[in-house]
Amino acid sequence: MKIAAILLALSFAITARSQNTINSYRYVLVPQKFDFLRSDDQYGVNTYTKLLLQGVGFNAFLTNEVLPPEVAANKCNALKAEIVEKKKFLTTVLTLLLKDCQGNVIFKSGEGKSSAKEWAVAYSEALQNAFASLKAAQYKYDSTKAIQPMETAASAVPPASVAATASPVPSAGVVAGTAAVTVESNNVLYAQLSPNGYQLVDTTPKKVMTLLKTSQQDIFIADDGVLKGIVFRKNNEWFFEYYKNDKLESLKLNIKF
Repeated sequence: MKIAAILLALSFAITARSQNTINSYRYVLVPQKFDFLRSDDQYGVNTYTKLLLQGVGFNAFLTNEVLPPEVAANKCNALKAEIVEKKKFLTTVLTLLLKDCQGNVIFKSGEGKSSAKEWAVAYSEALQNAFASLKAAQYKYDSTKAIQPMETAASAVPPASVAATASPVPSAGVVAGTAAVTVESNNVLYAQLSPNGYQLVDTTPKKVMTLLKTSQQDIFIADDGVLKGIVFRKNNEWFFEYYKNDKLESLKLNIKF
């Protein structure tokens, strides 16, 4: 009887989980590196994926960031984002997958394509196009359909009553979860328009950084040739944020557009 009760409890948990939709989840975890890339956040793809997820309403975090307590305690409270590249001649094709902690695909986007020749530009455009179907899905978190962590065999019988105190959850935004120490740069940088954003040059003039447009106004994927991150405007000031030695750092920039 006890074994039958355990199997029945697990069956109900699995059935309930199979009926989950993206609206059942508040959080999405983005890995530091996707399988088709050679290094962490190459071309800013992982950071841009996080920003696009935030743009549709998810609370998205890179896996090396400080996570909300409920996610840190149980990764099943979050979806995992995967970007899959399809090999195609002269075209970059990316697809977004959102999976639960059991590896089930909860959402699969349409194919996002780009014919741009530069990898950074191609991945940026393909990602934006892949996210079009996620935007069309009109995601909105529904707490009444929130997932319930799957019970283990040990906890299924008898049922245990656990009281939990809700912890405040950081709202989705450009800088979520991890505090950064800001350093100010006194160098004046001039923004020169490019087909997909801007290039920043100093007074030499020497190219200092490349900024690629995103779907969010005043947020750019940034690459200075060594470090990759994001440049964004906050309180009419510009900041370059990036990870160095697994630590988030922030540089205040003086940009003239």
